[in-house]
Amino acid sequence: MREKYHFIAIGGIGMSGLAKYLLENGYEVSGSDIVDSKYINKLRNLGARVFIGHDENNLPENCTVVASTAIKEDNPELLKAKRLGLPILHRSDMLAELSRMGKFFLGYSGTHGKTTTSGLSSYVLEKSGLKPSYVVGGILPEIGTNAHSQDGKFFCAELDESDGTIVKYSPDIVVINNIEPDHLDFYKNGIDSILETFSDFVSGLKETSIILANNDNDGVCQLLSDISQKPIEYLTYGLNDADYVAKNIEYGEYFTTFDIYYKNEFLTELKICLKGIHNVYNSLAVFASLHQTKIDMELVKPHFATFSGMGRRFEKVCEFNGITVYDDYAHHPTEIKATLSSAKSFKNRNIIAVFQPHRFTRLNSLWDDFLQAFDEVNRAIVTDVFSASEPPIEGVSGENFAKELDDAEYISGDIKTVAKKLLPTLKSGDIVIGLGAGTITALGKELLNANEEMSKVGN
Repeated sequence: MREKYHFIAIGGIGMSGLAKYLLENGYEVSGSDIVDSKYINKLRNLGARVFIGHDENNLPENCTVVASTAIKEDNPELLKAKRLGLPILHRSDMLAELSRMGKFFLGYSGTHGKTTTSGLSSYVLEKSGLKPSYVVGGILPEIGTNAHSQDGKFFCAELDESDGTIVKYSPDIVVINNIEPDHLDFYKNGIDSILETFSDFVSGLKETSIILANNDNDGVCQLLSDISQKPIEYLTYGLNDADYVAKNIEYGEYFTTFDIYYKNEFLTELKICLKGIHNVYNSLAVFASLHQTKIDMELVKPHFATFSGMGRRFEKVCEFNGITVYDDYAHHPTEIKATLSSAKSFKNRNIIAVFQPHRFTRLNSLWDDFLQAFDEVNRAIVTDVFSASEPPIEGVSGENFAKELDDAEYISGDIKTVAKKLLPTLKSGDIVIGLGAGTITALGKELLNANEEMSKVGN
């Protein structure tokens, strides 16, 4: 690896984690982004030189440039790097290089759940005093970071399939949470293209790699069927017929407990404070992956019960006037269903989902699936689409989607406007859940601001 790295769009959750990891290993890091952020401030405190705004003069001499799929070809820093013949790494190439630095590599993949599983694994290892290294796509609770380089045995990371780059990794243990249609702007042939990518990924693993696959998921089962003719061995987990099985699941107001069986023999009881059946799967997957490393599971097991979830994963962001607001990154129908199923534990509360569709292409390709995702709520509100720089698609809009979603309401405008229109309709006891990968994350803050303004007017 070279000594100097420059990140274009360094402030993102993934890029900032990679930059932090390099800084902790003594590398010189610079970067740029269009806005300042708390992630950038943390990098500055570690010694990074960060510019706000993209300009070719930001680029230092003799560096390796790191960029993600989101960076446009006409970016001035990228153009200069090409003109000078500097090495240019995709974000996935950088993560792959870090994963080859001599650690035991635990990788977590799948259409959903990879941030939670990679974060949970990192968290319990950290809390157990095993000093893991990790780069994940969210902030670990209590620990307050998305990446850390330490001198322990393990390296944990989430493996992104969205642009096909998952094939670049070769973990010692890999979890495949699920495989479903998503990122259909990239996977033009839908689930077939995604399965082909995962098949290439597992076919490229080391002979010693251990695959842990969720065989309750149809897409994963199809993958296992597709690779059955190849000399690839795997273990399974799930709620029924699997190597690792969760049984006797009991949901409480504060904790969920279940028994884990391995090879049909009782292994242990596990307690978690995460809500929803999807988090039983997530916790079972992480337990199985760590069990396969042969570490002392009694050392790590207690910390499953203190993991409160990754940032933006059913995260409680504020409470006022008896109203509680949660923020969730869910932007796929399956993710939304899982998040809203978690709300079942709130007895006799009014559940209000505020959905900001993310990308026109995703809303268009999964329209009917999205229509089936809101059955668990008392009230559904749809905002305008967060485009993520995509051009509009005729007929695909938040307003049109709300018209087709039974009893849904459409609120136009930015999230500040949405909050101001929503607030007067809320009452004590309501649970508000913001859903989406865009600016909906500011809903809690804007509701608080709107409530404060209303209080001042009332006085």
